[in-house]
Amino acid sequence: MSGHSKWATIKRSKAKTDAARGKSFTKVIREISAAARIGGGDPNGNPRLRLAIDKSKSINMPADNIKRAIDKATGGGEGAILDEVTYEGFGPAGVAVMVECITDNKMRTLNEIRFIFTRNGGNLGEGGSVGWMFKKKGVLHFEKSKVNEDQLMADAIDAGAEDISTEESLITVETAPDKFEQVKNALSAKKYEPATAEITMVPSNTIKLDGEDAHKVLKLVDALEENDDVQKVHANFDIPDEIITAA
Repeated sequence: MSGHSKWATIKRSKAKTDAARGKSFTKVIREISAAARIGGGDPNGNPRLRLAIDKSKSINMPADNIKRAIDKATGGGEGAILDEVTYEGFGPAGVAVMVECITDNKMRTLNEIRFIFTRNGGNLGEGGSVGWMFKKKGVLHFEKSKVNEDQLMADAIDAGAEDISTEESLITVETAPDKFEQVKNALSAKKYEPATAEITMVPSNTIKLDGEDAHKVLKLVDALEENDDVQKVHANFDIPDEIITAA
């Protein structure tokens, strides 16, 4: 499983402070704005926007916030021009890291991301330096304790899933990007509720980490996640659940 996917899923299961929820609001609003600007303001014809709206509802964002973000992005209101940029680099122990950002100032964001990498034992690379290690996939995570594992696997395959894997506490269902909505809707119709569901970048292989290296990498990922401009972090580490949970 993608290091960031496991990290994000377990983090979401922890209690959130008001400040953390506010930061989540900021990130999701930017994703809604970018999705609406690129694909239009109708979620029925814009899968990316529909997914962003689903995410906003999962964190209890008010409907007015969603509407304002869409209106600004599609010309119904004034707002800053936002650019999407992706940075690539390496963390401690040679872990590959991709950082997706939405920003109103690319130079500021570049400097901030470079500083975070350097401060946490990594280094920012050139475009393409690690991107070849990842493939875009639809990914749904389910908590083992809340589903019948064998039945979920059978239903996911019937729905068109590409791959299913299990770990200590999670079941991961992978799809082709263009099959993501089909699989997600089919499983939803059968009353499965994923802990997370997104189109993301999945590494072709992972680096197993433990001890000090694991903590250093998680510290880097956490620092990147804390940056307001960062939307998603993808990394190819594999760290035991107990270390992630304790982080």
